[in-house]
Amino acid sequence: KYYPPDFDPAKIPKLKLPKDRQYVVRLMAPFNMRCKTCGEYIYKGKKFNARKETVQNEVYLGLPIFRFYIKCTRCLAEITFKTDPENTDYTMEHGATRNFQAEKLLEEEEKRMQKEREDEELNNPMKVLENRTKDSKLEMEVLENLQELKELNQRQANVDFEAMLKQYKEYEEEQKRKEQE
Repeated sequence: KYYPPDFDPAKIPKLKLPKDRQYVVRLMAPFNMRCKTCGEYIYKGKKFNARKETVQNEVYLGLPIFRFYIKCTRCLAEITFKTDPENTDYTMEHGATRNFQAEKLLEEEEKRMQKEREDEELNNPMKVLENRTKDSKLEMEVLENLQELKELNQRQANVDFEAMLKQYKEYEEEQKRKEQE
């Protein structure tokens, strides 16, 4: 490109783009979902051409939240979801239902139980002692069960290699006899 000597970039007029401008992007489905209109399953990793926009009046710690619009592969119904930087995940808005994630629910339940236990222990020193004794009893039981399983496996794992070889030789001889016949 040619820039004349009297060129001044400050004189170029700025484009007035709207804040809620939508961009076309290529993305993969971030989770398994099922379309509400036709029941089509959309698996994680399915590629889509999507429209992306910045959600107005929603920010998490200075990070903008984006909304994505995709279309169902079968019925072309619109499905929307947005980013959730607080949980490093995505939240489904409408058009589909997110398939059940047992791991996520289990993790949340564990965190809640751990927090309750810590709150209880802060207030009651006797509860700390009780929890320690319960933990040690549980650990002892687990070790005992593990030891029992090891002993059972050792008893059942006694392999007689001589008998196996003898049985294999008999099988080979029988095969030879059948071939000769």
